Amino acid sequence: MTQVRPEQLAGQLRRALAPVYFIHGDETLVVNECADAVRAAARAQGYADRQVFSVEAGFDWNALRAACDSLSLFCQRRLLELRLPGGKPGKEGSAALRAYAERPAEDTVMLIVSGKLEPAARNSKWVQGLDRAGVGVTVWPVEAAQLPAWIERRMRARGMQAQADALTLLAERVEGNLLAAAQEIEKLYLLNGPGVVDLDTVAELVVDSARYDVFGLVDSALAGDAVHAQRVLAGLRAEGIDPVLVLWALAREIRALAAMATDLESGLPAARVLASHRVWEKRKPVIGRALQRVPACRWRDWLRCCARIDRVIKGRAMGSCWDELLQLSLDLAGLDRVRVSV
Repeated sequence: MTQVRPEQLAGQLRRALAPVYFIHGDETLVVNECADAVRAAARAQGYADRQVFSVEAGFDWNALRAACDSLSLFCQRRLLELRLPGGKPGKEGSAALRAYAERPAEDTVMLIVSGKLEPAARNSKWVQGLDRAGVGVTVWPVEAAQLPAWIERRMRARGMQAQADALTLLAERVEGNLLAAAQEIEKLYLLNGPGVVDLDTVAELVVDSARYDVFGLVDSALAGDAVHAQRVLAGLRAEGIDPVLVLWALAREIRALAAMATDLESGLPAARVLASHRVWEKRKPVIGRALQRVPACRWRDWLRCCARIDRVIKGRAMGSCWDELLQLSLDLAGLDRVRVSV
């Protein structure tokens, strides 16, 4: 399988249609747009007959096999689309996909659209079989640092040139939400047209559509980004998120880090500690830096702080739970005793 990035797919489709397209990932907007591009290219090249199969509980894989083995009565070229939301076809489905990959049907394009694949699935025989049959598009999440470039490419495709500060503001207002970003870009195009987009235009026309979440708050605080942590917490409060959920996320992380810090102080090597606590590879840098700058006793102090905030939330202690959550977040970020209201 030829592996291409989502932005490279259009170029590949212009050259030739492959017998199999396997598109998977957890950015729904990008996955759907890639699938739309394959469908459009297939229609343009005469693949007028389209059959769609959605893999759900009890799915009959024999129906897919029968469709692969039969020819259309109305046209010679056809598109078979298999939707695999969970990314797990099961034993029977794996065998069916492996068999198809070995002998793709003639005059047929097979489009497989899947959710995110787990690491074990990416190494499975059915995926390896598809790897040899056509074109694969893996859609990775767009990280915060990559979002301005993603927005710039999308705006450029619409004939818009965003100034650097305008890109920064737009990325902040749609942080983590690609669908919101795409919608805001289309709105900018409709209201402002092609050409240069400056900071004032974005500030006036783009709403704050950031996808705030409790885990983003935790990561921002651990990374020492106090400004972003404060902004995420304010967003959580504005969205009506229960403060119990916010406290749960913070306490869960603090508890784990307190245990890791204790292991480090006992003399265990950092790599072994991170591995024993099953820290994801992607999170090891931020967790490692947090452990380096904060001693074990401080993590235990913050656990006692979490217990106090729990009492405040339940009305058993005086105070504002949101102010307490903010202070704890700022403490985690390295700004001790800075009182700022959410």
